[in-house]
Amino acid sequence: MATTKHSPEQEEAAQGSALLQPIQRRSFLRYAGFSACATGLLLAGCGDDDDDEVANAIDVGSGDNGVLNYAYALEQLEAAFYAQIKTGTYYTGLNASSAERMILDDLAVHEKAHADFFKTALGSAAIKQLEPDFSSINFNDRSSVLNAAKAFEDLGVAAYNGAGRFIQTPAYLVIAGKIVSVEARHAALIRDLLAYNSFVDNDVVDLFSPTSATSGPGVGNGTGLERSKRPAEVLTTANQFLKQGSKLSANSLR
Repeated sequence: MATTKHSPEQEEAAQGSALLQPIQRRSFLRYAGFSACATGLLLAGCGDDDDDEVANAIDVGSGDNGVLNYAYALEQLEAAFYAQIKTGTYYTGLNASSAERMILDDLAVHEKAHADFFKTALGSAAIKQLEPDFSSINFNDRSSVLNAAKAFEDLGVAAYNGAGRFIQTPAYLVIAGKIVSVEARHAALIRDLLAYNSFVDNDVVDLFSPTSATSGPGVGNGTGLERSKRPAEVLTTANQFLKQGSKLSANSLR
């Protein structure tokens, strides 16, 4: 039987289209046993770390819906943050053609696109629009804004890395991998605005150090891998920037 070959571009478009279909329980169950690889990822995520319970929190749910709502919540927070940057004198005081202002403009567009993407993908399963609380950030001050941006971007990268184990549909894992790579570029840009060549500092990457100048390849300390955080840890931080009634929990993503 003849098969139709697709170009890489067509395959990527198909993966994106798949994610933009609201997730149905029937599809979720079909994919739940789809591959040993996906099952292995799921089992690897069944840790015993505790979560800080938040009263009246919005739970993101379970399975693929839960992961997508978790990502949607974080993207909402980032999009709202970059939108609010534009109301402060730090941003309005930047020259319109300055690299710093253009970077902030680009990041605002990206984060809004990510949030809209997840909202469309989730359809009626999406959590509500969250109300942020950025009262701890001085949007008139460069250091306050960029350090907050650094925190949000680093948190986003660590969150995607830590949530990958819960994704059950292979196509979604591909999409998540693409988004986290963009988030990592954001984090690198913001970090370099604050301190040159700080984008791979030890707080975001488990840096590898050879045991000695003559040690063999791979012999040393550290993994050289990006650090990741479980949902409970991420939401403890994210909830500091959400109003009561918009705070989150992820009780099924442990």
